[in-house]
Amino acid sequence: FRLALIQLHVSSIKSDNITRACNLVREAAKQGAKVVSLPECFNSPYGTNYFPEYAEKIPGESTQKLSEVAKESGIYLIGGCQLLVYPGAFNLTTGPAHWELLQRARAVDNQVYVATASPARDDKASYVVWGHSTVVDPWGKVLTKAGTEEMILYSDIDLKRLAEVRQQIPILKQKRTDLYAVETKRP
Repeated sequence: FRLALIQLHVSSIKSDNITRACNLVREAAKQGAKVVSLPECFNSPYGTNYFPEYAEKIPGESTQKLSEVAKESGIYLIGGCQLLVYPGAFNLTTGPAHWELLQRARAVDNQVYVATASPARDDKASYVVWGHSTVVDPWGKVLTKAGTEEMILYSDIDLKRLAEVRQQIPILKQKRTDLYAVETKRP
C-alpha cells in the first residue's frame, strides 16, 4: 500500500492550518496513498507556549475536519500491526543526533516499517524543527526522506519484504515467554 507523510508549515491561524492539512491529505489520497500521517501539532505553531491556546478536546475542530477528509478520500490517517507511525517535531539539536537513528533502530527492533512525519522547518518560529520526514524498512534501510521544506513524502510499503525480513531473523518465534510474564497492576 502507499503511505504519505505530510510535512507542512504552520501559522498562528488555526483554521488555515486545518484547511492546508485537509488539502494535502486530499492530494495524498489522489496520488494513491491509503495511509496518511500528519506531524505532531500540525494545527498550531510549535512551542509549549502555544499548546494551551491550540490544544483541543477530541473530537474537536481539527479531528472533525480530518475525519471527514479521511472518509471522503477512503484513507486511514494513521495505521499499525506492520507499520509504526510517529508524528514528531524534533528540534535542530535532537533532530540531527537522534531522528533517523531512532527510526532505524525501532524498525530493526520490531521488524516493521517505521514512518515519521515532521513539520516543515520555519527558521523564524520560536521552536525550529528538524524536518526530514522519513520512511524506513524493517531491515533499517531508509526508503525515502524529505528535506526541510513543506511537501508530501510517498513510499510504497511492501508487506512481502516484511515477511522476508521476519523469516530471516525470526525474533517473534524466538521469544522466551517461559522466562517472564507481563502483568497489569491496578492502583
